[in-house]
Amino acid sequence: MQIVRDLNGYKSDADLLLTIGVFDGVHIGHRAVLDRLRAYRSPGRLTAALTFERHPLAFLHPEQTPKALTTMAEKVNLLDACGLDILFLVPFDERIQRIGAREFLEDVLLRRLRTRLLIVGTNWRFGHDRTGDVELARAVLESGGCAFEVESLLTRDGQRVSSSRIRALIEQREFRYADELLGAPFTLRGSVRGGDGRGHLLGVPTANLALPEDKLVPPPGVYAARARYDGIDYDAVVSIGDKPTFAGHHDIAVEVHLLDFERSIYGEEIAVWDWRLLREQHRFENADALVEQMKRDIAAARTRR
Repeated sequence: MQIVRDLNGYKSDADLLLTIGVFDGVHIGHRAVLDRLRAYRSPGRLTAALTFERHPLAFLHPEQTPKALTTMAEKVNLLDACGLDILFLVPFDERIQRIGAREFLEDVLLRRLRTRLLIVGTNWRFGHDRTGDVELARAVLESGGCAFEVESLLTRDGQRVSSSRIRALIEQREFRYADELLGAPFTLRGSVRGGDGRGHLLGVPTANLALPEDKLVPPPGVYAARARYDGIDYDAVVSIGDKPTFAGHHDIAVEVHLLDFERSIYGEEIAVWDWRLLREQHRFENADALVEQMKRDIAAARTRR
């Protein structure tokens, strides 16, 4: 998959079959649109998606920006796995925000990208102040020789499949249903950073994950999970919270204890998925009481096997 970061620098040598969106999570609704796009592929026609380096709200209304189901690297890899030829990965900035709706359709999609098919969702809005809608897009694109399709959003149990719905499921700890709508496990992936070393002193070493600030994290609690390090999967206990037994922290920490694993892996990457709540976060009277509970957590995690 070719990645294009500058629309002005793109030199088209083929007609384009295109879809546009944020694609957070690349969930089953997104994949249905991408499958339909690929069904039109033929010699001399390339499939492509246009998305943004950051969520548009991060530029327009930062305080309203939702946490991301997938990091940018994860999203790119998932889109690549969907079989696209080109990914337009562009910044959403003042230049993009100023483009008028008709200018975007005529100058960008038709002239510069040579778009011959565009598939979008029913609520697609575009252009300066989101003045463009599917009615305008259909009129302008079809008059310019570009087919235009509006794909109804996929539904499950009578509700639309959307990134916001999946975020809500994760925040409600409905992980299995969230995974079903994602079409893949919801995963935290981060490098191991230095912590306070208290886990080693307590006899239960943990890896403190460094995560992007915009990544969605499950609610505080202690979870059984699966974790992958260096290509090998382990059962794990994951603590998410502010360490209330030790006076608490302002930041939320994600600490992973790999069962039957004793190596130091500082600076290396761990991926965690397959979440199951063991208990809520709790403040213990002392370290000994915490250690006894941690042993019970580990025993409970082993029952997953």
